[in-house]
Amino acid sequence: MAPAEAAGGGPGPRHDLLRLLTCGSVDDGKSTLIGRLLHDSDLLYDDHLAAVRKDSAASGHAGGQVDLALLADGLKAEREQGITIDVAHLYFSTPRRSFIIADAPGHEQYTRNMATGASTADLAVILVDAAKGVTTQTRRHSVIVSLLGIKAVVMAINKMDLVGYAEDRFDAIAAEASDLAGALGLPAPVCIPASALHGDCIVEQGASMPWYDGPCVMEHLEQVDVGRAAGPDGAPEHLEALRLPVQLVIRPDQSFRGYAGTICSGTLRPGDDVRVEPSGLITTVERIVTFDGDLDAAGPGRAVTVTTADPIDIGRGDILCSPDRPPERAREFTATLVWMSESELVAGRDYQLQQAGQRLRCRVTEPVRRLDVDTLTSAPAPAMRLNDIASVTLRTDAELMFDPYEQNRITGSFILIDPGDNVTVAAGMIKAATRAAHIVPSAGRVSPQTRAQLLGHSALTVWFTGLPGSGKSTLARAAEAELAAAGVYACVLDGDNLRFGLNADLGFSPEDRAENIRRAGEVAALLNRYGAVVLAAFISPYRQDRDRVRNLHPAGTFMEVFVDAPLDVCEARDPKGLYAKARAGTISDLTGVSAPYEAPAEAEMHVRTAETDVSEASAEIVAEVLRRVREPGGGTSGPH
Repeated sequence: MAPAEAAGGGPGPRHDLLRLLTCGSVDDGKSTLIGRLLHDSDLLYDDHLAAVRKDSAASGHAGGQVDLALLADGLKAEREQGITIDVAHLYFSTPRRSFIIADAPGHEQYTRNMATGASTADLAVILVDAAKGVTTQTRRHSVIVSLLGIKAVVMAINKMDLVGYAEDRFDAIAAEASDLAGALGLPAPVCIPASALHGDCIVEQGASMPWYDGPCVMEHLEQVDVGRAAGPDGAPEHLEALRLPVQLVIRPDQSFRGYAGTICSGTLRPGDDVRVEPSGLITTVERIVTFDGDLDAAGPGRAVTVTTADPIDIGRGDILCSPDRPPERAREFTATLVWMSESELVAGRDYQLQQAGQRLRCRVTEPVRRLDVDTLTSAPAPAMRLNDIASVTLRTDAELMFDPYEQNRITGSFILIDPGDNVTVAAGMIKAATRAAHIVPSAGRVSPQTRAQLLGHSALTVWFTGLPGSGKSTLARAAEAELAAAGVYACVLDGDNLRFGLNADLGFSPEDRAENIRRAGEVAALLNRYGAVVLAAFISPYRQDRDRVRNLHPAGTFMEVFVDAPLDVCEARDPKGLYAKARAGTISDLTGVSAPYEAPAEAEMHVRTAETDVSEASAEIVAEVLRRVREPGGGTSGPH
């Protein structure tokens, strides 16, 4: 046998391409269904089928029969365990249509893999075991299908042979599946009874279910209209407006300058006017260059290099778009996250947001609302864990250009990256900009230079960090008195005082500690902006939180002081009795005992209070502060 387009090869003809996802609970028969589609459609080479027969005999999973699931399960671990772990992609064509199938894993711990496979699908085939009915994992997969904007859904009620091909069992499951789709805002799914193992209603109708007069699976896939326009390459055109994120500026010599990227939506032609965001400049497309030559037109999914008529500044991360329909721009927006990391999400921590050509620092600013896939309701949660799905509010350090995900899957989606190890921790879909995104900071008319002239010194934030009992507040108070005597407008910002008022609603969990320092940092930066020398005394145990506070300040106006004392010395001092209570078990999460402290790597000053008395240490700090705020260029020196 030599089929026109064999399974597992490259994509077939791009005419009427359908990208589909198969998913469901473990052992629902996804891989077997795909194998049956290929086998019964005569899309397998003889040697491929012979290899599967050999592997079937070796694995023993099929009881002496050909295990068609092996056609889709490509990883060695999958074949040995008889489950799908990774997303397997298969390419094949029939006379009516070309297909790309993403076979997603069924186990809950591989939900992140399933979300990846669904991200480009036009249609989802969700399998339901007729003997088990709709399960929690069926609901989870349906939720992800809904979130990722897949509107065409097939509910394949598989393993009908296990329930005697009973019509009433099919009707009951189909009704429950339809109710689930309705609750998620999905169109009514097409429900098809099937037995992938025996081939009933996969490619041929079969004789086991005479009561069913609808289409079989292959017939439906070949005929279904997924309700989206298609660009010249057959890729979905989710949005008519042009979106071309610039990935690379190509300039091999002085005679050529091109902007390379993949068109997300819309159609581009030479002579078209385009708008460059975020600059807002308008220019005209001169050429659309590809490896195979210039194009007269290019649509979604096509990688191109564009040259323009005007020599304007365009760089990586910019977006070429329709002049009258630019993307939205905001620094704060709501989104749905699928958490993909073993490490928990912590509100207030910094992550890297990658979207098209843009990469920005961001953090979750509001408590997450985690979705319960059984009840389809959401509730506040302190964190997100592996495979959780939740609504969040994100704030970026610069404006993000985007479209809501329901309008454009590419410019409306993003990933979050842990900056510590560069690992992808979440996939996200943007809902909308928040009201706060439209708030514009108000600039004052008094410059920092004018304030410095009026006060006789420049602004500075001195951030004291260290273990409880190390002497932070003691040193800050002593320095405040000496600076006041020297005519410096100085004030102490103390952690305990803030927890009595502004931060009274916060506890001592990692996320509350992060929020405590975020608020304190904002207050310190505000006082700094008005010319004060701020002496901030906070344990601030996490290095990332302290770095974020530093970044709130203009260069040269922040100074970190590591107040260093051994734990046994701090515990012997114990001015507030915290260590005694921690050892007695009456308080938890005390830094240094039951919660971590990350010492500064490069603090501007390192004061060892076990070796230096208060007056000597305070004098050293005050001398450095005066040098920085009164000497020209004094705030630019590094650690010492």
